[in-house]
Amino acid sequence: MDPKFPMLNTTLCYLEQDGKWLMLHRVTKKNDMNHDKWIGAGEKFEPCESPGDCLLRGVRKEAGLTLTRWRCRGIVTFILGDLTEYLYLYTSDAWTGELVRDPARNEGILEWVPKDSVEALPIWEGDKIFLRLLKEDRPFFSRKLVYEGDTLTEAVLDGNKI
Repeated sequence: MDPKFPMLNTTLCYLEQDGKWLMLHRVTKKNDMNHDKWIGAGEKFEPCESPGDCLLRGVRKEAGLTLTRWRCRGIVTFILGDLTEYLYLYTSDAWTGELVRDPARNEGILEWVPKDSVEALPIWEGDKIFLRLLKEDRPFFSRKLVYEGDTLTEAVLDGNKI
């Protein structure tokens, strides 16, 4: 990674069941940019992985589940200071296995949260935007979210500032 322009590739998946999303309350690690926030199941890419490989490994690692059906819903570009993160955003409504609720393994606490209640949780401001797009079943989209610290300073959807 070029230290002048660090880039990170990640996946994030919202598992859907009975009008709820599986959310991870990130409370385990202290030096975590997501500390105390609620997010989906996600992971950083390992060398030579595709987004699908990373998605499957990440959900298996964080939740103990093996996805059997999933959909790539969009790409979200986060700009956080000098860091650029490309996040491949997925949803899934089918999997096998038993949900593992181990905070040490999960980097926090996994909970099924009604979709209509998620925005009331401590989540990133930009997440509220793309979660609304997921609820609306919007076709594939591209988001750009620029942050200064925890403050969202710019939001772009499919090339248009909003």
